Amino acid sequence: MRVEQLGEGEPDIAVVGGIHGDEPCGRNGIEAVLSDPPAVSQPVKFIVVNERALAAGERYLELDLNRVFPGDPGSDVYEMRLAAELAEELQGCTVLSLHSTQSYDGMFALVDEITDLAREVCPRLSVDAVVRTKGNNEGRLFSVAPSAIEIECGYQGSPEAAANAEQVIREFLAALDVTDEPSPVRNESLPVFQLGGPIPKDAAADEYEVFVQNFQEVAAGDPIAAADGETIYADETFHPVLLSAEGYRDVFGYMGSHVGTLD
Repeated sequence: MRVEQLGEGEPDIAVVGGIHGDEPCGRNGIEAVLSDPPAVSQPVKFIVVNERALAAGERYLELDLNRVFPGDPGSDVYEMRLAAELAEELQGCTVLSLHSTQSYDGMFALVDEITDLAREVCPRLSVDAVVRTKGNNEGRLFSVAPSAIEIECGYQGSPEAAANAEQVIREFLAALDVTDEPSPVRNESLPVFQLGGPIPKDAAADEYEVFVQNFQEVAAGDPIAAADGETIYADETFHPVLLSAEGYRDVFGYMGSHVGTLD
């Protein structure tokens, strides 16, 4: 784990990238900001987490890091130790955590709950939606850093995701009044979705298809996806979140519900 800092003193703001080794956009965004750093009015730490998995180009080496928090510093498992180390590093911090996905080419935010921080910061980021994950956070970063804002920055491995990561870091710092850099005009109608249960898929299938778009309403009875030609239909109306053909081994994505706007 690599930790670098802008500004003097003990930071209570942290930017995190590289929790998953197959999502290099966070590391790349951090390095881009550090190579052309803004002037900061208070200290900020930048953390590139799973350097071994990044070097290997793998999501993780032993266990998914974002499913094992708070971790265990005495564990024989690498990601368990790393989770404990990161949890300690983030104590008391307001956190931006950068990710990418195989399901969506734009940016959206995930938060544990709609807090004053989320209401203040998220409308000043270039995101299309906010997803509340309350009730689905066992083992995730939110379980040790509930004030965190996670951003899905675009498609895994794409130059667009890396550019988006740099952009959203700068917007996040500006939204917290840490820098004087510009940020977007507040989006007062940013839609909010509640993350729900998974949409299972047959992990043994050879070919997958999806027929619906993330965040777009799916009516009960509509076809959602298919595994080896066998179609799955919606049992109820919902809004897909993180839905893709190949993103997860045993789920297509998640059912969500539109719960309003951030205002």
